[in-house]
Amino acid sequence: MSQNPFLISPGALAEIIGRTGLSIVDASWYLPAQGRHAKAEFEAGHVPGAVFFDQDDIVDPGASLPHTLPPPDVFADKVGALGLCETDTLVVYDGMGLFSAPRVWWMLRTFGARDVRILDGGYPAWIEGGHPVETGPMAPTPRSFTPTFDREAVAGLEDMREFVANGERTIVDARPSDRFSGSVPEPRPGVRSGHMPGSANLPFLQLQENGRLKSESDLRALMEAAGVKPDAPAVTSCGSGVTAAVINLAFETLGNRDVKLYDGSWSEWGAASDTDVESGR
Repeated sequence: MSQNPFLISPGALAEIIGRTGLSIVDASWYLPAQGRHAKAEFEAGHVPGAVFFDQDDIVDPGASLPHTLPPPDVFADKVGALGLCETDTLVVYDGMGLFSAPRVWWMLRTFGARDVRILDGGYPAWIEGGHPVETGPMAPTPRSFTPTFDREAVAGLEDMREFVANGERTIVDARPSDRFSGSVPEPRPGVRSGHMPGSANLPFLQLQENGRLKSESDLRALMEAAGVKPDAPAVTSCGSGVTAAVINLAFETLGNRDVKLYDGSWSEWGAASDTDVESGR
């Protein structure tokens, strides 16, 4: 396994594939503009034994926002149906390398999974390494997932109002710089452009190279250049709560465990009528 305790290399995964207590999760998800279809791609080819984690389905069924974290019992039912158990070693990957897998890595850990890794380089690295591929739909054997919800890992709208008002936590926004600055419109109708007052911008793409998380020294330097203290309490945000988790992964890689994720992210803050929005850098 990689020196980073949250990553596993394709070669290391290939050596242990099929072992009892190992579950593999395809967490691929794409923006509409990307024109890719995650489930169809999964059925066309995936890591042997993997199950498909649908990030548009494993959500709060009563929420109006995209990707809202489900209640613990809903999460447990959904992932249990995928054959996942909180005591397994869970390896998560996506079809872009490092895009949507960190969100599922974060979700699984937030609900009590004890050992969750991200495949370093994702499915592209698996293919590049010449490892075997399985095709067709999944056929998991349901199991029991017992959730232990970590409320402290999640920030809601009222939490964010407090963080903006008192500066208790650094707010780190993973969206591209043009969306953060408000120089381009948001892709979701009814959502204002700009950012939360006092927040810092650290586009998630800056944290990776060829679909792999950058080195600890590079991550630290990038945070400091963005005005983010790597060891200080923080909360991450993005468009809908998916790519924010890339920043959570970076913080945890640097040893910072005091980081929340704003689940509603800009889809919630930018759509609210009573939240302050700034533009510019």
